[in-house]
Parts: sequence; structure tokens; C-alpha cells
Amino acid sequence: QVQLVESGGGLVQAGDSLRLSCVVSGRTFSGNAMGWFRQHPGKEREFVASITWRTLSTNYADSVKGRFTISRDNAKNTVYLQMNRLKPEDTAVYFCAAGATTALFTSWGQGTQVTVSS
Repeated sequence: QVQLVESGGGLVQAGDSLRLSCVVSGRTFSGNAMGWFRQHPGKEREFVASITWRTLSTNYADSVKGRFTISRDNAKNTVYLQMNRLKPEDTAVYFCAAGATTALFTSWGQGTQVTVSS
């Protein structure tokens, strides 16, 4: 129903910044939520940030508060994750997600790799 395509990952040094993008297409989902998750190899996927599409209410994991910012451009049907002051522990595959609420994500992108070297 909802198609998500992430981009913007790469290899950077600690302290650098990256901006991830997620283009949303397919069935519209007014009133739904968007989010970013990340996953280290062999680990469970963990929540990073979320935003409601219509009200712009945001939420962040404690580990990224003050460093990451989630936003969206409705005209471009795109959600962003601005990542500043990156740390090696931020290294992971980052996934874009969409769903009915910030507690129920049902659509996922394929992921984009972020690698932070020390």
C-alpha cells in the first residue's frame, strides 16, 4: 500500500553529519505517522524518531535527543532524519517506517547503511 525508499546513508567520521531521506509513494495515509528505526547486525531493530504526518508531533529515542531531528516535506512526500554529531555507536542500517500511529508502524523501507568511523 505505502511504498518507502530511503537514501542518504554513507560512511562518515565521528562528529560529522548526515541527512537521510525517505520518499513516500503509493496509497496516501493522511493522519498517519512516519518514523525512523535502526538495526545493528545481530540486534533487534530499535526506535530512533517519529513524526505525525498532519500534526508534526515528534518523539525521539533518548540516545539521539539533541543530535537528530526528524522532519517532513508534505509537498515532496518526504520525511527526513538530520543526524548531527554522529558517533560510532550510531552505525547501523536505518529504516523508514509508516503506519496508522507512532505506536503501530506497518510499512517499511529497505534500509540505508550509515557507518561512522572513529
